[in-house]
Amino acid sequence: MSWLAHEWRLLVRSRLAVAALALLLALSALAVLSGMREVARQQQTIARLAALQQQDLAAQARKYAQGGDAGSAAYYTFHGTWDAPSPAAFLALGLRDAAPYVLRVRALALQAQLHEGESFNPELALAGRFDFAFVLVYLAPLFLIALLHDLVSSERRSGRLGTLLAMPGAGRRLWLRRAGLRTALVFGCLVLPVLAGAPGSGSAMATVAAVLCATAAYLAFWSGLALLVATRSGSSAANAMALMGCWAVLTLVLPTIANAALARALPVHQGVELMLAQRQAVHAAWDLPPQATMEKFFRTHPEWRHTAPLPSGFHWKWYYAFQQLGDQSVAPQVAAYREGLLARQRWTSRLGWLLPGVGVQAALHRQADTDLQAQLAYQDRIAEFHARLRAYYYPYLFNEVRFGFRDFAAQPRFSPPARSSETPAGQLLGLGLMAIFALALGVAATGRVRPA
Repeated sequence: MSWLAHEWRLLVRSRLAVAALALLLALSALAVLSGMREVARQQQTIARLAALQQQDLAAQARKYAQGGDAGSAAYYTFHGTWDAPSPAAFLALGLRDAAPYVLRVRALALQAQLHEGESFNPELALAGRFDFAFVLVYLAPLFLIALLHDLVSSERRSGRLGTLLAMPGAGRRLWLRRAGLRTALVFGCLVLPVLAGAPGSGSAMATVAAVLCATAAYLAFWSGLALLVATRSGSSAANAMALMGCWAVLTLVLPTIANAALARALPVHQGVELMLAQRQAVHAAWDLPPQATMEKFFRTHPEWRHTAPLPSGFHWKWYYAFQQLGDQSVAPQVAAYREGLLARQRWTSRLGWLLPGVGVQAALHRQADTDLQAQLAYQDRIAEFHARLRAYYYPYLFNEVRFGFRDFAAQPRFSPPARSSETPAGQLLGLGLMAIFALALGVAATGRVRPA
């Protein structure tokens, strides 16, 4: 291992290289710390709102100590739902930065309640969070470029290249040793904070291993690309400019163009439009004959057809019937909305096989359970709970049963399922293949270095 000690001594003589590695380590540690603080803040918010929710339920329950009306209880009682961050969420916050992770729902029409949380200032979400995924995708390649762009050109400029190539053990092995050491140090600076933070977050070993594999594959791709450019006969400045151009195209330009093309090819209406359409259907029901509304409701809920007819004036079962009809009226739009989002997600995953930045982001967000799939899964859990809530209230409403204290206490409660870590095998495979291809080109290029 004498070569390792020798290469290390040469590296530490470069103040720029040492400063770059120290800065990367500090940025990675700061990103991990920032992610853990944001996850802790979200967990505290969920805990605080859960306590307030219990107080609100206790206050509502006291109103039914002597019995009351089920329709009133369903209208005034809010039920808390939440999506707790996964143990690995501190690495890649993803959509948790913009999508609601706590939502209170009632037994009223669901779609308006689901998409009320989409009203936020887009400028605040534009920059995203400073987390490990940001440092890895956007900053780590820049540090590799700084460390590898003059790997050969600096020796050529100083006049040592011919002597180096004439020495035993030089040639391809020399450049691979130097590039390998620099890449390994960049990898260490990135993952040491991750390894330090993972035990405190409760991340499983399989999760950490998947993150390390994604990081290693992404760095291997950029190392191979840097070797391919650095072993040319160009100057250090020309190599740096070429690699910076590759970085800009691969991490900024092409993903932006691809995102715009997907948005144009797969147009998806905003969830706010679903909310407005559903509310319009609900508000219009006030002007329709109540019996016509009930007849339409009985087509999908025939079990309540033979209950007592509507009295004159307002009745809660008519009110909740047209609330559910409001959801049913936008069901095709909801299905199209979700399918459009999932289609974009599928194409984004496919792009990850061509654009390493997209691929590693998709892998980290899937591993951290902070992507679109996780957001839609939370909405599905809310919808399932909302259906149980309606099913609980309907017998009281349609059979006109009095609603008491025990009935209030027996209402369904939201309980999120236990999380199961999902390894993003497809994204990791794509990253691995791109890394192997880039490394193969870089290794082949190191054998073509000449003194001239």
